[in-house]
Formats: sequence, C-alpha cells, structure tokens
Amino acid sequence: MEQRKLGDNGKLSSAIGLGCMGMSEFYGKSNDADSLRVLARALEVGVTHFDTADTYGFGRNEQLLGQFVAHIGKAERDNIVLATKFGIVRSEGKYERRIDNSPAYIRQACEASLKRLGVERIDLYYCHRRDLSVPIEEVVSSMAALVAAGKVAAIGLSEVSPQTLRRAHAIHPIAAVQSEYSLWSREPEHAMLDTCAELGTTFVAYSPLGRSFLAGPVNVDALAPNDFRRSNPKFNGDAGAQNQQLVSELTAFASRYGLKNSQVALAWILNKHQNVIPIPGTRRVSYLESNVSASSVTLTSKQIQELDEMFAPGRVAGERYPEAGFTGIESE
Repeated sequence: MEQRKLGDNGKLSSAIGLGCMGMSEFYGKSNDADSLRVLARALEVGVTHFDTADTYGFGRNEQLLGQFVAHIGKAERDNIVLATKFGIVRSEGKYERRIDNSPAYIRQACEASLKRLGVERIDLYYCHRRDLSVPIEEVVSSMAALVAAGKVAAIGLSEVSPQTLRRAHAIHPIAAVQSEYSLWSREPEHAMLDTCAELGTTFVAYSPLGRSFLAGPVNVDALAPNDFRRSNPKFNGDAGAQNQQLVSELTAFASRYGLKNSQVALAWILNKHQNVIPIPGTRRVSYLESNVSASSVTLTSKQIQELDEMFAPGRVAGERYPEAGFTGIESE
C-alpha cells in the first residue's frame, strides 16, 4: 500500500489506517476474538496505522490493541503507527463527558495508556478534545515533555481550529490533526486542510465512511439499543431520509465504475489530498479488505468534482453529533 508521512519528518504510515473504536464501544456488541482477527488481517494487507483512545471502552480498546501488539514481531511493531488519545473523561454507561487537559492528567493518562498498550513509547499521542480553560501552549508543552522523556514519538490534536493548530505548532511540531472528514462532513475544507498542508501536519480523517452510512443506508431501527447512531441527527428523521437519497446517488455513481460506495468514498479522500490518511473502522475482515482496496482506485478530476457537487454541504442534512458530542470540539 502507498505510504504517507506523519508530519514533515515523521514515521511513515499506510495511506489507509484502521480506526479501532467500534471494536470496544458505541456500535453494539463486539467480540474481541473477531477483532483480533481483523487486526491481524489488517497487518497482512498492508495497514500499519492503528488508532485508539483511552476513552474507547474505558481502556478496553487500548488493552485489545495491546494484545495484538504483544503477538507481532519486533520488526512489525517498529513498522506500525500506534496512535492513542487523552482528554475525554466519561462514566461507564454514559455518553456525556468532561474534558481534562491539565498537566497532571496528561502525565497520568499517558502512563495508563502505555501500560494498557504494553509498549514503552506511543507513536502518535493526541489531545482528544480541548479544554478551553487550559491554554493550548500549556497543553502542548506538557505533551512535548512526554516526547523529551521518550514516552511519546509524535504529538497530535483532534477537532481543533486552524488558529489553535498554529499556536500549538509554534510550541512543538504537530505531526497530525484528527477530525471527522468525509463526503458528508466537509468542514475541514474551510481552512484546516490548507493549514495542515502549509505547516506540514498530516490530517487524519476519522469516520471517512460516515459511520457506515455512506457504505449503504443504515436502518436505525435495526441497530443495537446501545448503538450511538440511534441518537445521531444525520441518521434520523427528515435528515436521515434526505441523506439516504444522497447515498442512493452515490450508489449509482459507484455502480457505473464497478465499485462499492465505500471504495469511492475512501478513494475520493485519497485522490483529493496527498497529506490525508483516512482511518475507517470495521469489525469484519471482508469490509477491511474492501476498504483497503480503495487505495488502488484512481478517480479523475471530473469524477472528484461530480462527487463534490453530489455531497455539497447544503445537500447534507443534520448535525454530526448530538449536543453532548460537541463538548471540546472547536469550530473553524
């Protein structure tokens, strides 16, 4: 698979990574044995970028990644990017959260993540969400201290504004910014993608398949009771119906070229931006293989323009999170 660099002088990453959140929470019941098979297969087909966070499953997702890492060879461990995050504090069984960016918490969170992952150094460590009461300069200084101590190789930010990125980058190089970006979530195109390109910061796109909605309309009524998409505005009511029509148009587009919706959605990102790494999540080997195959799909400028117009922001309905999900997210 094509390799893309994390930051100007950072580690190489596969052009498509694997988001691991759904293996432990938010999308109904999961099975660790199945997830470990997906992780192993991902490595076999060239995926080297694995993304988690301490809040996913309240540490269980990091533990799962730790099991995976413990069973691969040193050469493979040295070749992968193990990314995790700190900052979101939640109570078991609740979606609501608070944000903690204090220096003491950052140090504590890093040590806990290192232990759960079973590694001596985290390849990419993100501030998951901003606490606006703590200056970003203070947050980045605390993270830079972890780099100096050898506990972290590179640092990143998630869901921040371009202005915050510039302030942070002035303190220490920011290797990556992670935010939601897909055909139906185009906010980073306002300024963030250009800012990342200017600063040499890689943009990591989470939910590049719209939490699977872009792969094919999701029947909300059939989702598990604890699947958070049941409360996601884009999936429900008039917004959900309007967005299903857009997915039907995407299906017609993909069919013209003998492709799947998911392949088109990922190829749109990869062909449009050279410094973006999408990290679709899945718990199925077949979906993983289909997603990875998108790295070999070439779209023409005309095709990209057609997709841009198909999913023009005014045509997409609904907010991307319920109200509680916007805690700690900065707008551009």
